[in-house]
Amino acid sequence: MKKSSIFGLVVIAIAIAVIISVYANSSTYGSFNDATKTSSELHIVGHLNKTKELFFDATKDANYFSFYMKDNKGEERKVVFKGTKPEDFERSEQLVLTGTMVGSEFHASKILMKCPSKYQQDELKTTEVKAKQASI
Repeated sequence: MKKSSIFGLVVIAIAIAVIISVYANSSTYGSFNDATKTSSELHIVGHLNKTKELFFDATKDANYFSFYMKDNKGEERKVVFKGTKPEDFERSEQLVLTGTMVGSEFHASKILMKCPSKYQQDELKTTEVKAKQASI
C-alpha cells in the first residue's frame, strides 16, 4: 500500500473517532417525561414554581439545594442540585437544567438561569411616559 493511502485511512479513522466521542458526550433537550425514559443526561427548560418552597440550609449542608420546576410541557418535578444556591435564583425568568432522573426527582448537575434584563424596567417606564405624552 502507498503511504498516502495509509495516511488517508488513519485520518478517516481519527475523524470517525472524534465524531463518535462528540456525539456520545452531547446531551439533548427534553422534558421531565423524557428524562424518566432515559438514563442519559438531558437539558430541561422550564420555570421555577415560586409558590413552593426552596430548600437551602448552608448550616446543615451547603451543597444541597432543592426546588420545584415546571418544564415547558407543564409537568412539575422536584429538582435536587448538589451545589450552592445560585445568586438571585428567585428572580430567574427561565431555567435550563442539565441532569438525570433519580426516582421521581430530577438531579441537576448544572443550572443555567435566564434573569430579567436590567433594561426591561427602563423600557417600560419609557413606554408609559410616551403614552402619557400622546394623551396630552
